Amino acid sequence: MAEPPGRGDIWCEDLVRIYSTEGVEVQALQGLNLVVDPGDVVALVGASGSGKSTLLGILSGLDRPTGGRARVAGVDLLSMSRAQRVDYQRHTVGFVWQQTSRNLLPFLTAAENVALPMVISGRTEREQRVGELLDLLDVGDCGARRPAELSGGQQQRVAIATALANSPAVLLADEPTGELDDAASAQVLEAMRASAGELGTTVLVVTHDPTVSDHVRRTVAIRDGRTSTEVLRYVVTDESGEQRQVAKEYTVIDRAGRIQLPRAHVEELGLRDRVRLEAEPDHVQVWPDDEEHAAGERRDGPDRTPLPSEREPRESRPVPQEER
Repeated sequence: MAEPPGRGDIWCEDLVRIYSTEGVEVQALQGLNLVVDPGDVVALVGASGSGKSTLLGILSGLDRPTGGRARVAGVDLLSMSRAQRVDYQRHTVGFVWQQTSRNLLPFLTAAENVALPMVISGRTEREQRVGELLDLLDVGDCGARRPAELSGGQQQRVAIATALANSPAVLLADEPTGELDDAASAQVLEAMRASAGELGTTVLVVTHDPTVSDHVRRTVAIRDGRTSTEVLRYVVTDESGEQRQVAKEYTVIDRAGRIQLPRAHVEELGLRDRVRLEAEPDHVQVWPDDEEHAAGERRDGPDRTPLPSEREPRESRPVPQEER
């Protein structure tokens, strides 16, 4: 996938990350490709061990890939010096952890927590910016409270405001609703989506929360260290003027032409080892392997044809001289 010029606040090509633990190598990312357009709000989903958190660690500047290429807001993540990495984490990306206790300092008020990143970076006119962000996240009345005096949902909204304090191009969130109930989760996700839309911030949310799908336009699934499928959502208006949301699932194709079929389709159709493809004018059909299917019937059916090794040996006879 060639780098799209002028596009992609998040751009990853063939990312590989290999960990070595006690002499055993684990390949967490196996050639992952991903593009997130500026201002988009995307959810990243997948089973435990699929590579979601590894990717988030690389994009946040906390980790380095073993191979491949990655850029965030035009910054090359593989060539940064230590000083550039610190500047990147202060100004280019904001980060929200799952644990509310990791996002906020307990001895500072909500307003002081939001102001802290600006103090560190030397930004002036902080008070106005703090008020605007707290109002935007619908916690404007919580500025004088400390984290212990806030609900879990309020803490996460203050954490989002803190992550947005220095106007990052990209906001990364690792399971931001993992410790919240359904109602608080919906409030946090909606606040994140609305604030990102207002500020033009690109958002990537790693989550197991199924309700996230209602608050993002695009959901990307990771399987075995690669992006496998995507779901795109959009609103359509029917003939009567009523609006409804439509969701379409797509399989991702990589530079080598490989795709990962959704697991449900594979299991339902009994696909394994190899499949048969048929090209039509506007699409490609995927069929189970005819030979494998037929062989299975021959092996398992009541009237199956015996395999060569199972046939009775024929009685030997002398070969006549004229047949020699």
